[in-house]
Amino acid sequence: MAAAAAAGDGGGGGPEEGVGESSSPPRDPAPAPSPSPAASGGSGGGGRGGGLRDICREVFERLVSDGHAAGSELLAQLEAHFNRLPISYKLDVNIDKAEDVLFHQKVLAEAKDPDRRPAFAVRFLRLEEVNVDETTNSDAHEEGADNDEALSTRSKTYTHIHEILFSTKDKPKLLSQLSALLSDIGLNIREAHVFSTTDGYSLDVFVVDGWPIEETDGLHKALEASILRNEGSWSGSESSASERSLPFLAQDCETDIDTRLLKIVKKVASGSCGDMFLGTYSGEEVAVKVLNPENLNQNAWSEFKQEIYMLREVDHPNIVRFIGSCTKPPQFYIITECMSRGSLFDFLHNEHNVLDLPILLKFALDVCRGMSYLHQKGIIHRDLKSANLLLDKDHVLRMPVGDWFWERGASMLRFS
Repeated sequence: MAAAAAAGDGGGGGPEEGVGESSSPPRDPAPAPSPSPAASGGSGGGGRGGGLRDICREVFERLVSDGHAAGSELLAQLEAHFNRLPISYKLDVNIDKAEDVLFHQKVLAEAKDPDRRPAFAVRFLRLEEVNVDETTNSDAHEEGADNDEALSTRSKTYTHIHEILFSTKDKPKLLSQLSALLSDIGLNIREAHVFSTTDGYSLDVFVVDGWPIEETDGLHKALEASILRNEGSWSGSESSASERSLPFLAQDCETDIDTRLLKIVKKVASGSCGDMFLGTYSGEEVAVKVLNPENLNQNAWSEFKQEIYMLREVDHPNIVRFIGSCTKPPQFYIITECMSRGSLFDFLHNEHNVLDLPILLKFALDVCRGMSYLHQKGIIHRDLKSANLLLDKDHVLRMPVGDWFWERGASMLRFS
Protein backbone atom coordinates (compact mmCIF):
# COMPACT_ATOMS: atom_id res chain seq x y z
CA MET A 1 0.00 0.00 0.00
CA ALA A 2 1.53 3.30 -1.04
CA ALA A 3 1.86 6.15 1.42
CA ALA A 4 -0.58 9.02 0.95
CA ALA A 5 -1.87 12.15 2.67
CA ALA A 6 -5.40 13.39 2.08
CA ALA A 7 -7.06 16.73 2.62
CA GLY A 8 -10.60 17.09 1.39
CA ASP A 9 -13.97 18.51 2.25
CA GLY A 10 -16.17 15.71 0.94
CA GLY A 11 -17.56 12.88 2.99
CA GLY A 12 -15.37 9.81 3.44
CA GLY A 13 -14.10 10.15 -0.13
CA GLY A 14 -10.87 9.14 -1.77
CA PRO A 15 -7.67 10.70 -0.48
CA GLU A 16 -5.81 13.34 -2.41
CA GLU A 17 -2.15 14.12 -2.08
CA GLY A 18 -1.39 16.85 0.47
CA VAL A 19 0.37 17.75 3.69
CA GLY A 20 -0.52 15.51 6.62
CA GLU A 21 -1.77 16.43 10.07
CA SER A 22 1.24 14.83 11.75
CA SER A 23 3.78 16.10 9.24
CA SER A 24 6.58 18.31 10.46
CA PRO A 25 6.36 22.03 9.64
CA PRO A 26 7.63 22.82 6.13
CA ARG A 27 11.38 23.04 5.93
CA ASP A 28 13.83 24.03 3.26
CA PRO A 29 14.20 21.10 0.92
CA ALA A 30 17.22 18.95 1.65
CA PRO A 31 19.53 17.78 -1.13
CA ALA A 32 18.26 14.59 -2.67
CA PRO A 33 20.31 11.55 -1.60
CA SER A 34 22.10 9.47 -4.17
CA PRO A 35 20.02 6.49 -5.24
CA SER A 36 20.98 3.18 -3.76
CA PRO A 37 19.65 -0.35 -4.22
CA ALA A 38 18.18 -0.25 -0.72
CA ALA A 39 16.38 3.03 -1.29
CA SER A 40 14.89 2.12 -4.65
CA GLY A 41 13.49 -1.28 -3.91
CA GLY A 42 9.90 -0.30 -2.95
CA SER A 43 8.15 1.08 0.12
CA GLY A 44 9.87 -1.24 2.55
CA GLY A 45 13.37 -0.86 1.18
CA GLY A 46 14.01 2.74 2.25
CA GLY A 47 14.03 1.87 5.91
CA ARG A 48 17.76 1.44 6.41
CA GLY A 49 19.37 4.63 5.11
CA GLY A 50 21.33 7.09 7.19
CA GLY A 51 18.44 9.59 7.18
CA LEU A 52 16.25 7.06 8.93
CA ARG A 53 18.81 6.56 11.68
CA ASP A 54 18.93 10.37 12.13
CA ILE A 55 15.17 10.72 12.57
CA CYS A 56 15.15 7.72 14.88
CA ARG A 57 17.83 9.37 17.03
CA GLU A 58 15.91 12.66 17.06
CA VAL A 59 12.74 10.90 18.23
CA PHE A 60 14.72 9.02 20.88
CA GLU A 61 16.30 12.22 22.22
CA ARG A 62 12.95 14.03 22.29
CA LEU A 63 11.30 11.15 24.18
CA VAL A 64 14.13 11.13 26.72
CA SER A 65 13.82 14.90 27.18
CA ASP A 66 10.07 14.39 27.71
CA GLY A 67 10.73 12.01 30.60
CA HIS A 68 11.11 8.55 29.07
CA ALA A 69 13.92 6.46 30.49
CA ALA A 70 17.02 6.64 28.33
CA GLY A 71 18.50 3.29 27.42
CA SER A 72 19.51 0.95 24.66
CA GLU A 73 16.17 -0.91 24.87
CA LEU A 74 14.10 2.13 23.89
CA LEU A 75 16.50 3.01 21.10
CA ALA A 76 16.43 -0.56 19.79
CA GLN A 77 12.61 -0.55 19.79
CA LEU A 78 12.54 2.70 17.83
CA GLU A 79 15.08 1.42 15.31
CA ALA A 80 13.05 -1.77 14.79
CA HIS A 81 9.90 0.31 14.35
CA PHE A 82 11.39 2.65 11.76
CA ASN A 83 13.03 -0.26 9.92
CA ARG A 84 9.58 -1.82 9.40
CA LEU A 85 8.21 1.27 7.69
CA PRO A 86 8.99 3.09 4.43
CA ILE A 87 10.97 6.31 4.10
CA SER A 88 7.69 8.21 3.62
CA TYR A 89 6.84 7.42 7.25
CA LYS A 90 10.09 9.02 8.40
CA LEU A 91 9.25 12.12 6.38
CA ASP A 92 5.78 12.25 7.98
CA VAL A 93 7.00 12.15 11.60
CA ASN A 94 6.83 15.41 13.52
CA ILE A 95 9.64 15.53 16.08
CA ASP A 96 7.54 17.86 18.23
CA LYS A 97 5.04 14.98 18.49
CA ALA A 98 7.50 12.19 19.20
CA GLU A 99 4.93 10.46 21.41
CA ASP A 100 3.01 9.69 18.20
CA VAL A 101 5.67 7.12 17.30
CA LEU A 102 4.97 5.18 20.53
CA PHE A 103 1.25 5.46 19.78
CA HIS A 104 1.85 3.94 16.34
CA GLN A 105 4.02 1.19 17.82
CA LYS A 106 1.27 0.21 20.25
CA VAL A 107 -1.41 -0.18 17.59
CA LEU A 108 0.93 -2.12 15.28
CA ALA A 109 1.68 -4.48 18.18
CA GLU A 110 -2.05 -5.01 18.85
CA ALA A 111 -2.57 -5.95 15.19
CA LYS A 112 -0.36 -9.02 15.72
CA ASP A 113 -3.34 -10.60 17.50
CA PRO A 114 -5.77 -11.91 14.82
CA ASP A 115 -8.74 -11.43 17.18
CA ARG A 116 -8.02 -7.69 17.44
CA ARG A 117 -7.81 -6.91 13.74
CA PRO A 118 -8.31 -4.30 12.65
CA ALA A 119 -6.61 -2.82 15.71
CA PHE A 120 -7.52 0.83 16.10
CA ALA A 121 -7.22 3.79 18.44
CA VAL A 122 -9.03 7.13 18.62
CA ARG A 123 -7.96 10.47 20.02
CA PHE A 124 -9.19 14.04 19.98
CA LEU A 125 -6.96 16.56 18.18
CA ARG A 126 -8.54 20.00 18.34
CA LEU A 127 -11.56 22.27 17.96
CA GLU A 128 -11.63 24.10 14.66
CA GLU A 129 -13.61 27.28 14.07
CA VAL A 130 -16.07 27.19 11.18
CA ASN A 131 -17.89 30.18 9.70
CA VAL A 132 -21.46 29.36 8.70
CA ASP A 133 -23.45 31.62 6.41
CA GLU A 134 -26.96 32.37 7.63
CA THR A 135 -29.40 34.15 5.34
CA THR A 136 -32.16 36.03 7.13
CA ASN A 137 -35.12 38.16 6.15
CA SER A 138 -34.82 41.73 7.31
CA ASP A 139 -36.09 45.21 6.69
CA ALA A 140 -33.57 45.38 3.87
CA HIS A 141 -36.30 43.84 1.73
CA GLU A 142 -38.39 46.92 2.18
CA GLU A 143 -38.97 48.96 -0.94
CA GLY A 144 -35.98 51.08 -1.77
CA ALA A 145 -33.59 49.15 0.46
CA ASP A 146 -30.17 48.36 -0.86
CA ASN A 147 -29.87 44.67 -1.63
CA ASP A 148 -26.25 44.81 -0.52
CA GLU A 149 -27.35 45.50 3.05
CA ALA A 150 -26.70 42.77 5.56
CA LEU A 151 -29.16 40.00 4.72
CA SER A 152 -26.49 37.37 5.14
CA THR A 153 -24.62 36.96 8.41
CA ARG A 154 -21.76 34.69 9.37
CA SER A 155 -21.98 32.89 12.67
CA LYS A 156 -19.04 31.15 14.28
CA THR A 157 -19.30 27.54 15.33
CA TYR A 158 -16.78 24.80 15.99
CA THR A 159 -16.14 21.34 14.62
CA HIS A 160 -14.32 18.61 16.50
CA ILE A 161 -11.30 17.07 14.78
CA HIS A 162 -10.29 13.52 15.73
CA GLU A 163 -7.53 11.16 14.67
CA ILE A 164 -8.23 7.46 14.04
CA LEU A 165 -5.36 5.00 13.66
CA PHE A 166 -5.82 1.53 12.13
CA SER A 167 -3.49 -1.44 11.76
CA THR A 168 -4.22 -4.85 10.25
CA LYS A 169 -2.83 -7.31 7.73
CA ASP A 170 -2.19 -5.43 4.50
CA LYS A 171 -4.26 -6.44 1.48
CA PRO A 172 -5.64 -4.96 -1.75
CA LYS A 173 -8.40 -2.36 -1.43
CA LEU A 174 -7.79 -1.94 2.30
CA LEU A 175 -7.82 1.86 2.06
CA SER A 176 -11.24 1.73 0.37
CA GLN A 177 -12.58 -0.57 3.09
CA LEU A 178 -11.33 1.68 5.88
CA SER A 179 -12.73 4.76 4.14
CA ALA A 180 -16.12 3.05 3.80
CA LEU A 181 -16.03 2.07 7.47
CA LEU A 182 -15.52 5.71 8.51
CA SER A 183 -18.20 6.90 6.09
CA ASP A 184 -20.58 4.30 7.56
CA ILE A 185 -20.67 6.25 10.84
CA GLY A 186 -20.89 9.66 9.19
CA LEU A 187 -17.26 10.77 9.41
CA ASN A 188 -15.60 13.00 6.84
CA ILE A 189 -11.99 12.17 6.01
CA ARG A 190 -9.82 15.27 5.96
CA GLU A 191 -6.44 13.57 5.70
CA ALA A 192 -5.11 10.04 5.34
CA HIS A 193 -1.57 8.82 6.00
CA VAL A 194 -1.20 5.29 4.70
CA PHE A 195 1.87 3.07 5.13
CA SER A 196 2.82 -0.58 4.65
CA THR A 197 5.36 -2.40 6.81
CA THR A 198 8.03 -4.75 5.52
CA ASP A 199 6.33 -7.68 7.28
CA GLY A 200 2.91 -7.23 5.68
CA TYR A 201 0.98 -4.96 8.04
CA SER A 202 -0.69 -1.61 7.40
CA LEU A 203 -0.48 1.58 9.43
CA ASP A 204 -3.28 3.96 8.43
CA VAL A 205 -3.82 7.31 10.13
CA PHE A 206 -7.01 9.29 9.38
CA VAL A 207 -7.83 12.83 10.46
CA VAL A 208 -11.62 13.20 10.47
CA ASP A 209 -14.47 15.49 11.43
CA GLY A 210 -18.15 14.68 11.90
CA TRP A 211 -18.08 13.42 15.50
CA PRO A 212 -19.82 16.18 17.48
CA ILE A 213 -18.10 15.94 20.86
CA GLU A 214 -14.54 15.84 22.19
CA GLU A 215 -15.10 12.67 24.21
CA THR A 216 -13.84 9.62 22.28
CA ASP A 217 -15.59 6.73 24.07
CA GLY A 218 -18.72 7.01 21.94
CA LEU A 219 -16.68 7.26 18.73
CA HIS A 220 -14.68 4.18 19.72
CA LYS A 221 -17.89 2.21 20.31
CA ALA A 222 -19.40 3.43 17.03
CA LEU A 223 -16.30 2.18 15.19
CA GLU A 224 -16.55 -1.19 16.93
CA ALA A 225 -20.19 -1.47 15.84
CA SER A 226 -19.31 -0.50 12.26
CA ILE A 227 -16.55 -3.13 12.15
CA LEU A 228 -19.02 -5.77 13.34
CA ARG A 229 -21.57 -4.73 10.74
CA ASN A 230 -18.91 -5.10 8.05
CA GLU A 231 -17.26 -8.18 9.52
CA GLY A 232 -17.41 -10.06 6.23
CA SER A 233 -15.06 -7.60 4.55
CA TRP A 234 -12.36 -8.38 7.16
CA SER A 235 -12.87 -12.14 7.34
CA GLY A 236 -13.38 -12.66 3.61
CA SER A 237 -16.89 -13.98 4.21
CA GLU A 238 -19.81 -12.27 2.51
CA SER A 239 -22.44 -13.67 4.85
CA SER A 240 -21.55 -11.86 8.09
CA ALA A 241 -22.18 -8.37 6.74
CA SER A 242 -25.48 -9.31 5.15
CA GLU A 243 -26.73 -11.10 8.25
CA ARG A 244 -26.21 -8.02 10.39
CA SER A 245 -28.61 -5.17 9.76
CA LEU A 246 -29.33 -1.83 11.34
CA PRO A 247 -32.68 -1.53 13.15
CA PHE A 248 -33.83 1.26 10.85
CA LEU A 249 -34.47 1.87 7.18
CA ALA A 250 -32.55 4.26 4.96
CA GLN A 251 -35.52 6.65 4.84
CA ASP A 252 -35.32 6.94 8.65
CA CYS A 253 -31.94 8.66 8.35
CA GLU A 254 -32.74 12.35 8.29
CA THR A 255 -32.02 15.63 10.00
CA ASP A 256 -33.93 18.88 10.36
CA ILE A 257 -31.01 20.75 11.94
CA ASP A 258 -27.64 22.00 10.73
CA THR A 259 -25.25 19.93 12.87
CA ARG A 260 -22.47 22.46 12.23
CA LEU A 261 -24.36 24.92 14.44
CA LEU A 262 -24.57 22.47 17.36
CA LYS A 263 -21.94 22.69 20.10
CA ILE A 264 -21.91 20.23 23.00
CA VAL A 265 -20.84 21.88 26.27
CA LYS A 266 -21.08 19.24 29.01
CA LYS A 267 -22.83 16.03 30.03
CA VAL A 268 -25.43 16.42 32.75
CA ALA A 269 -27.10 13.00 32.98
CA SER A 270 -26.80 9.41 31.75
CA GLY A 271 -29.37 6.71 31.18
CA SER A 272 -29.45 3.15 29.89
CA CYS A 273 -30.01 4.25 26.28
CA GLY A 274 -28.33 7.62 26.07
CA ASP A 275 -26.86 10.73 27.61
CA MET A 276 -28.14 14.24 28.21
CA PHE A 277 -25.91 17.18 27.33
CA LEU A 278 -25.99 20.91 27.76
CA GLY A 279 -25.12 22.74 24.54
CA THR A 280 -25.81 25.58 22.17
CA TYR A 281 -27.49 25.58 18.79
CA SER A 282 -26.99 28.63 16.60
CA GLY A 283 -26.10 30.53 19.77
CA GLU A 284 -29.18 29.42 21.74
CA GLU A 285 -28.81 27.39 24.94
CA VAL A 286 -30.26 23.92 24.34
CA ALA A 287 -30.69 20.49 25.88
CA VAL A 288 -29.37 17.63 23.74
CA LYS A 289 -30.42 14.02 24.18
CA VAL A 290 -27.97 11.63 22.48
CA LEU A 291 -28.81 7.99 21.81
CA ASN A 292 -25.74 5.78 22.25
CA PRO A 293 -24.95 3.86 19.01
CA GLU A 294 -24.00 0.70 20.92
CA ASN A 295 -27.51 0.56 22.42
CA LEU A 296 -29.18 0.89 19.04
CA ASN A 297 -31.54 -2.09 19.03
CA GLN A 298 -35.00 -2.24 17.53
CA ASN A 299 -36.82 -1.27 20.74
CA ALA A 300 -34.55 1.67 21.54
CA TRP A 301 -34.77 2.91 17.96
CA SER A 302 -38.59 2.65 17.87
CA GLU A 303 -38.91 4.59 21.14
CA PHE A 304 -36.46 7.23 19.94
CA LYS A 305 -38.33 7.76 16.67
CA GLN A 306 -41.69 7.77 18.46
CA GLU A 307 -40.42 10.48 20.79
CA ILE A 308 -39.35 12.61 17.81
CA TYR A 309 -42.74 12.17 16.14
CA MET A 310 -44.52 13.18 19.35
CA LEU A 311 -42.32 16.24 19.94
CA ARG A 312 -42.94 17.44 16.39
CA GLU A 313 -46.67 17.37 17.06
CA VAL A 314 -46.66 19.59 20.17
CA ASP A 315 -46.29 23.36 20.24
CA HIS A 316 -47.53 25.21 23.29
CA PRO A 317 -46.18 27.93 25.65
CA ASN A 318 -46.31 25.50 28.58
CA ILE A 319 -44.57 22.61 26.82
CA VAL A 320 -40.79 22.54 26.44
CA ARG A 321 -40.08 23.66 22.88
CA PHE A 322 -38.74 21.12 20.40
CA ILE A 323 -35.93 22.53 18.21
CA GLY A 324 -34.93 19.63 16.01
CA SER A 325 -33.49 16.16 15.67
CA CYS A 326 -30.93 14.16 13.74
CA THR A 327 -31.12 10.44 12.92
CA LYS A 328 -28.18 10.18 10.53
CA PRO A 329 -25.64 7.65 11.84
CA PRO A 330 -23.72 8.11 14.02
CA GLN A 331 -25.56 11.23 15.16
CA PHE A 332 -28.80 10.47 17.01
CA TYR A 333 -30.00 13.68 18.68
CA ILE A 334 -33.12 15.26 20.08
CA ILE A 335 -32.70 18.98 20.78
CA THR A 336 -35.02 21.15 22.88
CA GLU A 337 -34.77 24.54 24.50
CA CYS A 338 -32.82 24.69 27.74
CA MET A 339 -34.90 25.45 30.84
CA SER A 340 -32.25 27.47 32.63
CA ARG A 341 -33.98 27.79 36.02
CA GLY A 342 -34.22 24.05 36.54
CA SER A 343 -37.17 22.20 38.03
CA LEU A 344 -39.95 23.46 40.28
CA PHE A 345 -38.72 20.95 42.89
CA ASP A 346 -35.27 22.60 42.94
CA PHE A 347 -36.85 26.05 43.00
CA LEU A 348 -38.88 25.17 46.10
CA HIS A 349 -36.70 22.75 48.06
CA ASN A 350 -33.09 23.42 47.09
CA GLU A 351 -33.32 27.18 46.59
CA HIS A 352 -35.83 27.52 49.45
CA ASN A 353 -38.20 29.83 47.61
CA VAL A 354 -41.67 30.43 49.03
CA LEU A 355 -44.55 30.95 46.58
CA ASP A 356 -46.94 33.76 47.31
CA LEU A 357 -50.55 33.36 46.16
CA PRO A 358 -50.27 35.14 42.76
CA ILE A 359 -47.23 33.06 41.74
CA LEU A 360 -48.85 29.88 43.06
CA LEU A 361 -51.96 30.55 40.96
CA LYS A 362 -49.83 31.38 37.92
CA PHE A 363 -47.90 28.10 38.20
CA ALA A 364 -51.15 26.16 38.66
CA LEU A 365 -52.59 27.74 35.50
CA ASP A 366 -49.37 26.98 33.59
CA VAL A 367 -49.69 23.30 34.53
CA CYS A 368 -53.41 23.16 33.72
CA ARG A 369 -52.93 24.79 30.31
CA GLY A 370 -50.06 22.45 29.43
CA MET A 371 -51.91 19.32 30.55
CA SER A 372 -55.11 20.39 28.77
CA TYR A 373 -53.16 20.86 25.55
CA LEU A 374 -51.54 17.41 25.85
CA HIS A 375 -54.90 15.75 26.48
CA GLN A 376 -56.33 17.45 23.39
CA LYS A 377 -53.46 15.87 21.46
CA GLY A 378 -54.20 12.45 22.95
CA ILE A 379 -51.00 12.44 25.02
CA ILE A 380 -51.04 11.21 28.64
CA HIS A 381 -48.12 12.54 30.69
CA ARG A 382 -48.12 9.76 33.34
CA ASP A 383 -45.50 11.40 35.58
CA LEU A 384 -46.69 14.85 36.65
CA LYS A 385 -44.66 16.07 39.64
CA SER A 386 -42.61 19.10 40.67
CA ALA A 387 -39.33 17.51 39.50
CA ASN A 388 -40.76 17.30 35.97
CA LEU A 389 -42.06 20.87 35.84
CA LEU A 390 -39.37 23.17 34.50
CA LEU A 391 -38.88 26.92 34.74
CA ASP A 392 -37.51 29.21 32.07
CA LYS A 393 -35.68 32.47 32.77
CA ASP A 394 -39.03 34.33 32.92
CA HIS A 395 -40.49 31.88 35.46
CA VAL A 396 -42.86 30.34 32.92
CA LEU A 397 -43.61 26.76 33.95
CA ARG A 398 -43.27 24.19 31.16
CA MET A 399 -43.43 20.42 30.91
CA PRO A 400 -40.98 18.24 29.00
CA VAL A 401 -42.58 15.57 26.85
CA GLY A 402 -40.71 12.29 26.57
CA ASP A 403 -39.37 9.42 28.60
CA TRP A 404 -38.38 9.62 32.27
CA PHE A 405 -34.70 10.03 31.40
CA TRP A 406 -35.40 13.08 29.26
CA GLU A 407 -37.39 14.67 32.07
CA ARG A 408 -34.82 13.87 34.74
CA GLY A 409 -31.93 15.15 32.62
CA ALA A 410 -33.72 18.30 31.49
CA SER A 411 -34.22 19.36 35.08
CA MET A 412 -30.42 19.39 35.56
CA LEU A 413 -29.59 21.69 32.66
CA ARG A 414 -28.01 24.92 33.80
CA PHE A 415 -25.27 27.08 32.37
CA SER A 416 -22.83 28.06 35.08
